[in-house]
Amino acid sequence: MRKKLDKIFAFFICGMTVFSILVLGFVIYFIVREALPLFSEVSVLDFLFGSRWMPVDYTGTVSFGIFNFIAATIAVSFTALALALGAGLGAAVFLAFVATERLRSFLYPFVDLLAGIPSVIYGFVGLQVLVKLFLKAGVPTGSCVLAAGILLAVMLLPFLVSSCCETMLKEKEKYELVACALGVSRWYAAATVILPASGRNILLSMILAIGRAMGETMAVMMVMGNANLFPRLLGKSESIASVIALEMGTAVYGSTHYHALYAAGMVLMLLLFLINGLIGLIRSRMEGETL
Repeated sequence: MRKKLDKIFAFFICGMTVFSILVLGFVIYFIVREALPLFSEVSVLDFLFGSRWMPVDYTGTVSFGIFNFIAATIAVSFTALALALGAGLGAAVFLAFVATERLRSFLYPFVDLLAGIPSVIYGFVGLQVLVKLFLKAGVPTGSCVLAAGILLAVMLLPFLVSSCCETMLKEKEKYELVACALGVSRWYAAATVILPASGRNILLSMILAIGRAMGETMAVMMVMGNANLFPRLLGKSESIASVIALEMGTAVYGSTHYHALYAAGMVLMLLLFLINGLIGLIRSRMEGETL
């Protein structure tokens, strides 16, 4: 009976895996199918490297260039990741090496609670707090890439803290007793053994976090300013996800504008694949060096 249940469970897992791959394949196919008609009217180079986005014929000519949107998406995502990684690793080190089991179990729910807050609520908080702080600091309008990066970093923290902390706790169980037996201090063992051993899984967490950051729409859209400008930390800009969310509802089905928005989504998807591949390559090289 148990063998039959194991077979059924294994079959179910395989089926769900195949189903997930098929769903991903369908999403990619649909986006590519809707995006490709654009390139019969607009060249790939003009689309990727053009900085003028004028989808409606207000001035006599239309233009579809998303270079500023690509740069803004990368800028705000990596700004958020850099801020969240520093704070997240610090919090994970505290939870793994300083906090007691009781304190850790008390603090974990508060960290996880951050992940359950809707992004629109983060956006409202950003408008009421961050934007006003930047206004007081002398930034015109208060909306800027740095404000969006800080807000997005807070949204990435729960995942980074929990995943990094769990990884460190597992490595700590492996090496802490051995380090104590050899007379190595706890913090020296943490810095030279446990943290480097956790590096591969921390990189994996970064892959998932950057995907979350690049796909975030509502909160970023509310505090970034939504202006088609090349990104500067204290200047307005607009991400690919924001322009799709703002304009998809007004784009006529089958129009060049409609296909351009799908093409922008395809570029965002390709950016995610590229960044994930690069980080995965770094992770595999780290694994090879440890072996």
